[in-house]
Amino acid sequence: MIVCFLPKSFLLRDPVSNYVTGTMTVHNEEHIVDVHVRSGIYSSDTIFDYQHGYIATRLFSRNACFIMKIKKEFIPELHEIGQLDVYSPNNVWAQFQPGSSRQGDFKDWVLYGKHIENLCTGLPLYQLVATEPLMNLDGCASAGIPSILGLKICEELIATGS
Repeated sequence: MIVCFLPKSFLLRDPVSNYVTGTMTVHNEEHIVDVHVRSGIYSSDTIFDYQHGYIATRLFSRNACFIMKIKKEFIPELHEIGQLDVYSPNNVWAQFQPGSSRQGDFKDWVLYGKHIENLCTGLPLYQLVATEPLMNLDGCASAGIPSILGLKICEELIATGS
């Protein structure tokens, strides 16, 4: 018997206006969730690669790719993502150090996988670190899965002595 799992797609709607702001496709066979958000300066593409254990977000407004290891305490399992097609206030907060980007190379793409390579090739890569919610949202961008699992990407502000 051959079992075939077709990708399952969802329209992502704004919880207030009900406008479609993006799409999410769950590819169970490949252990991938592919999210496309088209919302002006908040436009992004995000890959949740459960096989390799990483999330990568391409923020169009910053022309960069942000990569974070999937941590089970913050990120739902693959089989749960498709069941979260209702509004949720959940957000994952992550920080990066400005000026610490680099270009991806062969070792990166082996680690992160072909889906993230296709998303991020040619863009600066920033490593994200999960953090607690921040009080100051200056320098933060929104990505992830709108109204289901938000990803708040913030610059790490480094205090300088004066």
